[in-house]
Amino acid sequence: MPTSSASTTDASSKTPAAGGGVQSLERAFDLLERMADAGGEVGLSELSAASGLPLPTIHRLMRTLVACGYVRQQPNRRYSLGPRLIRLGESASRLLGTWARPYLARLVEETGETANMALLDGDEIVYVAQVPSKHSMRMFTEVGRRVLPHSTGVGKALLAHTPAEEVRALLARTGMPAATEKTITTPEGFLDALEQVRRAGYAVDDNEQEIGVRCLAVSVPNSPTAAAISISGPAGRVTEAVAESFVPILQGVAAELSVALANQSPT
Repeated sequence: MPTSSASTTDASSKTPAAGGGVQSLERAFDLLERMADAGGEVGLSELSAASGLPLPTIHRLMRTLVACGYVRQQPNRRYSLGPRLIRLGESASRLLGTWARPYLARLVEETGETANMALLDGDEIVYVAQVPSKHSMRMFTEVGRRVLPHSTGVGKALLAHTPAEEVRALLARTGMPAATEKTITTPEGFLDALEQVRRAGYAVDDNEQEIGVRCLAVSVPNSPTAAAISISGPAGRVTEAVAESFVPILQGVAAELSVALANQSPT
């Protein structure tokens, strides 16, 4: 990504960051992540308040990002994430799914049920990898499918440690439509479910996305992007009784996947 040669009032912007990185590049990525956390569209004053950077610095960085196509300036003068990020995100999701597949395959071998990996992408859950069960009756979720968090086990796992006010804001943006009669459809009910996830260490989708299907999910700790893995199968097989043996397997695989993903980062 090209960088602007314009000077700023903060002298530290010319100082190389730790590890040899360029500080302005780190700041640009930080702004992109803050925009994503805010739902994809923000104003410069919001970015300044959130990042602590002065407005001239943010304006310079945003001009460069706009010129590169990673950010767009809206008619209302607010800034939104740009279309060039889509290609990067899709490629990164595919690669993340490729790295995860051996771990999902081990989940299938040890539990017998379909294993999935999902990410929180904006306000939605997107499935990026799946290894199907070997049972003749098995669950199938298309890779790339997007669903709302409130009706899924992976959604609960991913949002369990998100502040309540942020969860409420997300639910207000997405709504809480009922996929089945067992779907949680109130913010209070969903926040109660997240408290249960924090206490138990895993999330359950009990016929909430599809009648007859039960899912157990855990988050991947310290993942570079919010990720969760799950196993899903017929409710008659994925019972509360088998959860006692399946959950430790899920947690162990999630911990190993976390280490593998960390090792993909340059040192």
